[in-house]
This record gives sequence, structure tokens and C-alpha cells, in this order.
Amino acid sequence: METTTDKEFVEFIVKSIVDHPDDVQIERSVDEMGVLISLKINQADMGQVIGRQGSTAKSIRTLLRVIGAKNNARVNFKIIEPEGSTRPRKSEDTNVEDVVNDLKL
Repeated sequence: METTTDKEFVEFIVKSIVDHPDDVQIERSVDEMGVLISLKINQADMGQVIGRQGSTAKSIRTLLRVIGAKNNARVNFKIIEPEGSTRPRKSEDTNVEDVVNDLKL
């Protein structure tokens, strides 16, 4: 039987800190790169899960690495951005000149 301690850990932590625990969806997939824990949450809870400057998400990732090391697995954590998010998307084709010109404005 496959153990999913990592998935249960993320589910417990995230449901404890969000305002909409019923909207929490966690998927666990395993491939040659290791284990990937994907998290889908309510758009209103994004700030709580990410934390100030990403501190909460970074802490969850760190603890998942500890769990993974204990089980001889590499565990990665991905927060899937909900539909209708208001956060501006990063542009893949932005270059240094565009950024400098934006700063001059």
C-alpha cells in the first residue's frame, strides 16, 4: 500500500489556514522527477497560503522536503492559480530594455 503522508500533511496544513477548506483540492503524482503535490484552492485564500513574500508557501515546501527525505523521495509543491485571478501574468518575452523603460515612466 502506497503511503501518502506528504499529501495528508499538505491537506491538514492548508485546510487549517484557509477560510474555505471545502474548496481545497490536492493531487499527488509520481514520475521520474519525484513526487508532485498540486494544490487548488479558492481564489480568496491565495494570500493566506502564499503568505507575505511567499513565506508560508516556502515553509510548506521546506517541510515537504523533510518528509520526502525521510521517505527517500523528492517532493515538490505547486500552487495552481485559480481561474479569474487578478494577479498580472509574467510575460515570457519581456526583456531588460522593456523593464528599464517601464522604470523610467
